[in-house]
Amino acid sequence: MDDLIQIHTPEGNSLPAEQKETLLLARLAEIPSLIVALSGGADSAYLAWAAHETLGARSLSVTALSPSYSAHDRGIVEEFVSKLGLRHEFIETHEMENPAYRANSADRCYFCKDELFSALDELAHARGFAALAYGVNADDTLDFRPGHRAATEHHVLAPLLDTGLSKAEIRLLSHRAGLPTWDRPASACLASRLPYGTEVTPERLGLVERGEAALRALGFRQFRVRLHDKLARVEIAPDEMPRALAAEMAAAIADRLKAAGFTYVALDLEGYRQGSLNETLLPTGQRSAKSAQGT
Repeated sequence: MDDLIQIHTPEGNSLPAEQKETLLLARLAEIPSLIVALSGGADSAYLAWAAHETLGARSLSVTALSPSYSAHDRGIVEEFVSKLGLRHEFIETHEMENPAYRANSADRCYFCKDELFSALDELAHARGFAALAYGVNADDTLDFRPGHRAATEHHVLAPLLDTGLSKAEIRLLSHRAGLPTWDRPASACLASRLPYGTEVTPERLGLVERGEAALRALGFRQFRVRLHDKLARVEIAPDEMPRALAAEMAAAIADRLKAAGFTYVALDLEGYRQGSLNETLLPTGQRSAKSAQGT
């Protein structure tokens, strides 16, 4: 758990959210030009908006496409940048060509982010952009995130973290700005659904993507399909769990996920919690407490 660290010391933690936003915009305005890594989640979308507000055409939002990035997420990004008129591009990344990434050890995210930031470095150099930034926030340092190390090595800016913005504050400010991503459920790459040690392959990622598309079609908002060989361990947000447990819906979930390619379907009674596969990295006695915190 060496990557459970705070990579910056936020300077605005004691400020109200609105003042943090003022500080964020002021700091972004000082940057000559900026590329923002845009995944389509609430954090990176807010940062992309803020960069556009302050830098205009001197900001470029970039989204990386690879087998671990779902078609659903791509659609969210396309709609977002079109609505806001952001300068934006898609690029391809090739983390699947790296055996260390495919091996899916606990530091898999490091290799993914290293590939992403290497590609963005090349783009920035070719286009003459002064800096890169990504949407890590003040809450993210409380979880195991090896990608932070790659960001540090590539000198990627973390403006939301530097101004002490939390996830809740980012959602509040996004709502105030009229961003459609303000209440978007937490998202992560498809590889995060595979237990550590299970090789990342396009086939497994495709299976997870089909399973999650099936749940989305059934009307669920916050969920994960964790892949355990041919078993789908389905995590549903606590407020949606009663609906999932209803006999008719439970049968529909099983049918849809089996049609997607799973042999067995199990509903996780602890429900959705961010980073549940990281529980295996904790000492046994700490796992239940970690789960209870909803991380």
